[in-house]
Amino acid sequence: MTDERTQRPESSQLQMDMTDSPKEQMQQAQAMQPQMAESVVCPHCGASNDPDVVFCISCGASLRMSTCPNCGSEIDPDADFCEVCHHYVRHDVCSFCGAPLSSQDAFCPECGSPRGGIVCPTCHTLNDFAFCKQCGSPLTDEARQMVRQLKLQPDYQELVQLAREYNELSMQLPYASERDQVRDMASQQLRERVLKLLAQDEGVANPVIPVPEKKRIMKADLDAKKEDTLAKLSELLNRMAAPPNPSPAKVRNYAMAQKPMGVRLAWVCNWKHAMHSSPCGCAKPQLGGQWVILGRGTKQEIKDDK
Repeated sequence: MTDERTQRPESSQLQMDMTDSPKEQMQQAQAMQPQMAESVVCPHCGASNDPDVVFCISCGASLRMSTCPNCGSEIDPDADFCEVCHHYVRHDVCSFCGAPLSSQDAFCPECGSPRGGIVCPTCHTLNDFAFCKQCGSPLTDEARQMVRQLKLQPDYQELVQLAREYNELSMQLPYASERDQVRDMASQQLRERVLKLLAQDEGVANPVIPVPEKKRIMKADLDAKKEDTLAKLSELLNRMAAPPNPSPAKVRNYAMAQKPMGVRLAWVCNWKHAMHSSPCGCAKPQLGGQWVILGRGTKQEIKDDK
């Protein structure tokens, strides 16, 4: 037979536990689960991670932040560019070609570019990268060589041609109405008649009057042509998207070399899916990205516009 006196302390302790306040019970629960309280939440995907983990177990993003040496803002440890103050922050890697640098190197031993940047000879902008962030001009021998190589590729040639066609369509003046079209046709007929009379006065019996190469069309037809050209441009840009590369400089140079002129573009990075005016404004272009065509009223969405 069990002695009842041996059960009293346990019964008494149980009674004390049951009489604890909710606040005390919560404190006890927190004390029993210290690891849960110290878990680190990923700022990119929201997953919980152990406190000693460096990279998120869910998305792989870094959980440790560095500090920009120029403005003091928090930046990703893998970033080489501060998106707050727009300064290159790596002192051990050449921003123009991605080669390693020592603290004594005033010029890159690989590409010869100066550590302090290059002034664009076209628009006089100071640049930290191989292509001018303002006008897109190649600033290094490697950048110019990359442009020459891309010009030989069929996709790039088609891209340039489509960009030229879109630029020409954008400069055309369409007919606002059918009445406007009738007036223009009357003007063309009058032009042909005057030129024929002038040619006949000079002794030409059957003058041939040249027809204008570009004829005006209705606004709806012009808009349809522009949309079709933009769709083809977008398809090409998607096909030529900058692939991921361990070197941020290589991705920036590739993307800038393929940028077509005459079309308003933005560069969308794979890191934050943010819209930049170019990969020169992205902190981690090594994750890849692509050019996208901008419509009207989207300038405020570009992340690195000042």
